[in-house]
Amino acid sequence: MKETQFIKQNKEKWNRFEELYESKSNDPEELSDLYLDITDDLSYAQTFYPKRTVRVYLNQLAQKVYTGVHKRKGEPIKKFITVWKTSLPLEIYRSRKNLLFAFVLFLIYFLIGAMNVSNDPYFLDDVAGYGYVDMTIENIEKGNPLGVYQSGSQMDMFIAITTNNLKVAFMTFVFGFFLTIGTHILLFFNGVMVGAFQYFFHGKGLLITSFLGIWIHGAFEISAIVLAAGAGITAGNGILFPKSYTRIQSLQLSTKRGLKIMLSLVPFIIIAGFLESFVTRNYQDLPDWSKWMLILLSFGIILGYYVLYPIYVARKHPELLDKEETSSFKQPKEVDLYQIRDAGANIATAFGMYRSMFSKFAKINTLIVFPIVIALVTMQDIQHYDLQQTEYWYDWSAQLELMMGYCFFSVQDYIVFGLWTVVIALMFSSVFWSIKSRSEAFSWRSYFTYMKKRFLGIWLGNFILCVSVLILPWYLLLVYLFIVPFFYLNAASMGLDDSKFGQRFGKGFRFSTKHYGNTLLILLILIVLTAILLQPVAFVLSIHDYNGEPTISDLLDIAANFVKRIAQIFTSDYMFWANVLRQIVYLIFFFAIVPMIAFTMAIAYYSQVEKTEAIGLKKAFEKFGKRNRFQEKDIDYE
Repeated sequence: MKETQFIKQNKEKWNRFEELYESKSNDPEELSDLYLDITDDLSYAQTFYPKRTVRVYLNQLAQKVYTGVHKRKGEPIKKFITVWKTSLPLEIYRSRKNLLFAFVLFLIYFLIGAMNVSNDPYFLDDVAGYGYVDMTIENIEKGNPLGVYQSGSQMDMFIAITTNNLKVAFMTFVFGFFLTIGTHILLFFNGVMVGAFQYFFHGKGLLITSFLGIWIHGAFEISAIVLAAGAGITAGNGILFPKSYTRIQSLQLSTKRGLKIMLSLVPFIIIAGFLESFVTRNYQDLPDWSKWMLILLSFGIILGYYVLYPIYVARKHPELLDKEETSSFKQPKEVDLYQIRDAGANIATAFGMYRSMFSKFAKINTLIVFPIVIALVTMQDIQHYDLQQTEYWYDWSAQLELMMGYCFFSVQDYIVFGLWTVVIALMFSSVFWSIKSRSEAFSWRSYFTYMKKRFLGIWLGNFILCVSVLILPWYLLLVYLFIVPFFYLNAASMGLDDSKFGQRFGKGFRFSTKHYGNTLLILLILIVLTAILLQPVAFVLSIHDYNGEPTISDLLDIAANFVKRIAQIFTSDYMFWANVLRQIVYLIFFFAIVPMIAFTMAIAYYSQVEKTEAIGLKKAFEKFGKRNRFQEKDIDYE
């Protein structure tokens, strides 16, 4: 049957169905009969007209009724209960190995802290600070060993402690994204601290007293930190061990899983803050049996919900256990490069291409660029070892100068600086090659063939931009921002255009000039996005004063201070290792941001090519009037 005849034969029935469905006084029996007829018609259309609009129309009719019939009342409450009853326990069960791993690590770090205090009574001074230890000793002499919990008002104490505990737990989770290294560091610090304090009280003959006081709230608080570490390791492992997914897809799944576990800890952290502020401070007035009951009950709740109950749910719902929520993964669409795009569309397209081509350019940067960068930074740290004993006013600025050599204190700095321009050109080349070979599988031969022909041009095209941005002081960079667009597309032209060398170079300047306004806007958007992204790690007000303390600490300051504390135990050059941590974090951001800049250059280049040569428009004209009568278009859905 032809499609037109099929529509003519059934359109009255479909119209009647729409009238009945929209009517408040409809006939349920007639509506039901019509619904069954429409589902039959839909099956017929799917078989004989799979690419036609009638199939879309019938599908919409059927979905409308299905959604109305199956719409559930009280969805938010039921969903909330389902999450805590089924979804979250399953996520905990899937992450059980990471949670167990975090627990075992915490026990090891706990024992390290206890053993160090047993061998060196002054170890706790290095970990917790002399003032805190002296105060604790003073409280012990007064007969109130846990007197620290009785300072200040209860409500102020509750707010301060809960806020701090939430911050520590979320830091422990978030630092998992740095290849889980940050999570391990914070777990180590907390484990060593708890172990050291418990053995310290043991040495004073107050182990049971301290245990019954500290663990009233510590059962929830310390458990939450350990579980947050397990959630952070779960999230970070998505990058390290992607399995059959792409790293981006694996990171999406692991982040969702880890974040669910992390958010489940919030109520327990709040309860821990309440217990510490309103119960632990009165530990001397409570009978021992009540303390034991509170501690055992708290540990029982944690053990029950995070260990036993997930096992029960996993066995009860085995069909859900291996179900991964991959429906949100969108199939990558082929990007039409030859389109005229404004600044916003440029950034959006660049993000999409960054995501879809990540595995390609990241493989090159990991295996080729990363070792070179590590060698250069190591050379600079050895050369400027004395300078790395300082905490700088603007830390990120000083560290980048030292790492990249544009401090120009020695001949080596000039050499290293020149090599960094090569490093940046290599990263740009990896992006441009990924775009040129986007329809091909990864091939080292293809990449090296491309590099042989294009690398010198890309390096030259990017040299002026690279040198100027790195050398000029910040106040001149504000002015220079308006000059950059005049040669912003040079590297992209050298890497993506197929004309001769000289023509590519001239085209780069010509296209850059014509694209000036959009380029300036793209640069401003990139700067703002980068600044926002960096705030938790390199906060704009994280300025170190003459005492080494920042005005407002960011996450990196907190982590660096922890490294300083630990390093002080083993060496007098503790500041060096804190600065090494800062360098690692800055390099991670460097490897994430530079490819994004290259993608914006490439998209801008193709946009200007389309403006000048109308390649995409010519292709569209070639297809004009050749619409496939059996293929749906976007307009069919409107």
